[in-house]
Amino acid sequence: MRYDDARRLLETKLLEPLPGPRAQQHLAPIPPRDWPAGFTFDRLRHAAGLLLVFPLNDLAHVVLTQRANTLDRHGGQISLPGGVVESGETFAQAALREAREEIALAAAGVRTLGALTPVDIQVSGFRLHPIVGISDTRPLLRPADGEVARVIEIPVGELLDPGAFTWQTLHRGERTFQVPTLVARDARIWGATAMVIAEFLSLLGWRGRPAE
Repeated sequence: MRYDDARRLLETKLLEPLPGPRAQQHLAPIPPRDWPAGFTFDRLRHAAGLLLVFPLNDLAHVVLTQRANTLDRHGGQISLPGGVVESGETFAQAALREAREEIALAAAGVRTLGALTPVDIQVSGFRLHPIVGISDTRPLLRPADGEVARVIEIPVGELLDPGAFTWQTLHRGERTFQVPTLVARDARIWGATAMVIAEFLSLLGWRGRPAE
């Protein structure tokens, strides 16, 4: 997909009602995760993540990260640049700050277009607020030592390709999950990140995971 086409679609679609959970469910684990025993919503914490779109050879790309294996939470997983929202921050401000800290993104070159539907991450007690941003030029990025193992630039067209979809089986304690997954550029995208990507792709014409 060309960057200019993706940008125009996103500028329009983010002003309209979002597809929300209907789109997210295409890449949601089965069965859904539960909140931890005894969890109450007064303990819910808010995080923000940046879904950055930029051109490379005129094609739309997005930026994802692979978290360092040494991290206590979600080590080794593919995620958006992001983290906890600090007091007084908007979700967009938090997403840009975290992207600067994690991948050295210069916020001056980024224009935020709007927010996607939040995704609850039950296992860690977070609600993730995804922010879509665009950069009209390819940004210079580098991973933060000790936190980000690598920065991954993925063509949107590869994510839209039906061949990117697969299933994987995950075991968590005594439970087994069938997890819809996108595979691109040696990255396996699943869980909350995949649910964000599912809604994002639906704005660009994606019709969901292939029929079984």
